Amino acid sequence: MNLAYFHLIDRIVALDVDSRSITVEAQVPQESTIFEGHFPGYPLMPGVLLIETMAQTSGWLLIALMKFERMPFLAAVKEAKMRSFVTPGELLTIEASLVHEGSGYSMTSAKISSGGKLACNATLTFRHVPFPNPDLRGHMEVMAERIGFPQQAIAHG
Repeated sequence: MNLAYFHLIDRIVALDVDSRSITVEAQVPQESTIFEGHFPGYPLMPGVLLIETMAQTSGWLLIALMKFERMPFLAAVKEAKMRSFVTPGELLTIEASLVHEGSGYSMTSAKISSGGKLACNATLTFRHVPFPNPDLRGHMEVMAERIGFPQQAIAHG
């Protein structure tokens, strides 16, 4: 994770277009300025960043399902539940699957686990549009390579 730049996904572990699911990993940093105020003497990963981590995981799944032709943007968060604390240094496993799609929107179910224990989960809704400009598309292609996005998922066919 690079919290300062909102790069919350470290690597894709599995991406299955047929089952419409993805699993990624993210290492919570040992040190970050966000922990100085959240909370002094008891550092915890903010819930909003856990939701963003699930959203980014879901986003990569949607990019794969749309063959890298459209960009998903988070539109709604439903039923988000923080179930256990996430602390510095933890290795997170994030899973997401497609629940519904249609009319330019997609819904996913996502969850974060650490050490086999459920940390949080949510149902997320995304609006997806054609990439608004070449710069964003280029940035996403660079990020895809960095996190191990499977090239066959990008291939048009």
